[in-house]
Formats: sequence, C-alpha cells, structure tokens
Amino acid sequence: MTTVGILGGGQLARMLALSGAPLGLRFLVMDTVADACAGQFAPLLVGDYRDEAALAEFASQVDVATFDFENVPAESAEWLAQRVPVFPNPRALATAQDRMVEKTLFRELGIPVPAFADVPDRAALDAAIAAIGAPCILKTRRLGYDGKGQFRIKAAADADAAWTALGEQAASVGLILEAFVPFERELSVVAARARNGEFRAWPLTENWHVDGVLSASLAPAAVAPALHDAAIAHARALAERLDYVGVFALELFCRDGQLLANELAPRVHNSGHWTIEGAETSQFQNHLRAVLGLPLGETRMLGHACMLNWIGAMPDAEPVLREAGGHWHDYGKSAREGRKVGHATLRADTVEALAHALQAVGTALGREAQVAPVVRALAHLAPA
Repeated sequence: MTTVGILGGGQLARMLALSGAPLGLRFLVMDTVADACAGQFAPLLVGDYRDEAALAEFASQVDVATFDFENVPAESAEWLAQRVPVFPNPRALATAQDRMVEKTLFRELGIPVPAFADVPDRAALDAAIAAIGAPCILKTRRLGYDGKGQFRIKAAADADAAWTALGEQAASVGLILEAFVPFERELSVVAARARNGEFRAWPLTENWHVDGVLSASLAPAAVAPALHDAAIAHARALAERLDYVGVFALELFCRDGQLLANELAPRVHNSGHWTIEGAETSQFQNHLRAVLGLPLGETRMLGHACMLNWIGAMPDAEPVLREAGGHWHDYGKSAREGRKVGHATLRADTVEALAHALQAVGTALGREAQVAPVVRALAHLAPA
C-alpha cells in the first residue's frame, strides 16, 4: 500500500487524506504542532521542517511526498527530494516563495503583471515609489499570505510609515513594491499537471476577499471565452516552465477586460474547494493522481457552485444542510479570530437555483454581506 507524505498538517492536508481514502492510500503528515487538524485523519509526525532527523524519519515512512502550504522551506523539500520523490518539485516551491522571482518569471513568460521593483533598503523604497507611482503596495518578498506582510501606500508621504511597518524584514525576507491594481474582479485558475505532462484545468473561478482573506468563490466565472482561454494558457505556460507536477492556482486580477497575474500558489487552493462537490474530479483527488503518476480525472463542472469560507468560528450548519445542494466542511479547528475553520459549498444545476440557495443561507446565518456579491454575479449569468 502506497504511503503519501504531506509536509504541513492543515485543512488542505486533511482534505487530501480524505480524498485519498477511495484510492486505498495511506498518509503520514508532518507538522510543527501536535494539534494540526490533519492529524485527526492521518498519523502525525511532529517536528521542525528544518530538522534533518525528523525529515529522515518522515522520508523513511513514505513513498512520495508533497506539501499543503508554500512556506515549507524549499531547502527542506530539496533535502527530502534526494531521498524520496517530491511533487511539486522544490524549484517550483522556491519560485512561488519569492514574489520577486515569481513576478520575474511571469514577465519572462509574457504573462502581464503590475509594475514591481525590488526594495532592499529605505532609499530603494523612495526610488521605487517615484518610478511606479502611488498608490502602491509594499510587501514582503517571502512568507506573506492572506493579506499579511503588506502595507498599502496611498501617497509618497506614506513611505516612512511603510518602512516602519515592514522595513525590519528587508534583510530577512526581502521587500517588493507593486503597483496598486484597481481591479474589477479577482479570478483564479486551478489546474493540475501530471508526471507525463498531461494538463487539465477547472473552469475559471471568481473570488471575493475580505481583509485579504478569501470570503467566497463562484464557478464557473462569467468571462468571455477569449479571457478564459488566455487564463488557462498562462497557467499551462507556468506549469510547463516549472515542470510542475500536482495542483496549483494562478491568481489573477481582471481590469478593463485584461488579465494581470497576482501570484502562484503551488498547492491545492482555497478557491478550488468547490471542486469537491462541483466537479467530476476534485482538486484533491487530481493532486494525488498527479503525484502518484496516475491518469488525471476529468475537470468538467457539475452545474454551478459557490464556496463560502468560514473565518474565526463555525456558524450553524443547519441552513446549509437544508439545501439540496448544500455541503458542509468543518476542519476540526478551535475558533480563533482570522482563522480558516471551515467552508460550505452550495451546488445547483441552474444559476437561479444557486442564487436562491445562497440568499436563503445568507439570511438564515446573518451572512447577507458575504453572499451578496455572488448573487449579483449570478444575476449576470441568468438568462434574460
């Protein structure tokens, strides 16, 4: 029986383990904390990702390794790859961990990106603001996620405050200045590439964020065919350049009918959770198929789907489960402000039925503001 090792024991690892059960797979999860939620469904090895003794023990018990978040040290993945197959490869992981390297790769591949500049010191920040203009966003090159490690600069006079907030991290994780994008929509491509180069993508997803954290995702997004095809082509180009194996997400801004790449997530992705019930094959199943060298599953949609993220604490499940297409996911985490503790997916055969279900759930849970933008988007999809 094949054992899959997962570095990182959060909800993504948990859902990978659940998805792998029908394939007869066993799992070993490694995390730095003993209460990692994936440990509720798979054996858990507690250790530091840089501890070679812990990594050696992990490697001795698995046939193939992957990871559930992009901040696993690339050096640890490289060390592990010398002993067991690791997918995605450490180079892809390292690329996604550094916004400067990532944005440079996008530009090399002809994928449009907002203007950006490296900011190694305070003087460089002033020069970058002068070149890019305000508003702009100062970000850490590494370790930032869900809106963390960022400072929005509205005018050049904000440079001092931005440096006070993030400047100390310039030496350790690096800083990058990016032009602010007054985007109209946030989109993502969730795609999979197999060991043999087979490539599949799910329909483009539209996303809404609150305070930098994903709030809701809708698939399929209402976009022109040319825009959809361009997004998929960008994702394919990235996967092929990186010799990527597994599932990843390419996050995109849409402005004036044009796409701008935001970032690459080298793992199964929050905006692909709807695929569990809303697609022929989920992102989790296809990630496992890819890393094991199995054929990829069909990614076609089953109607229309919306994922609602639960942040901080779990609401009442009953209104979601009352809906015919309602699906509930509790990650088994304790409540904590800003923490992703679960999600729900609503699936329906028509946009009208999905909009009705979302309004019912939003009203029952007091989440009208969360579902409102999705309902508005669905109104554009409904036949006249």
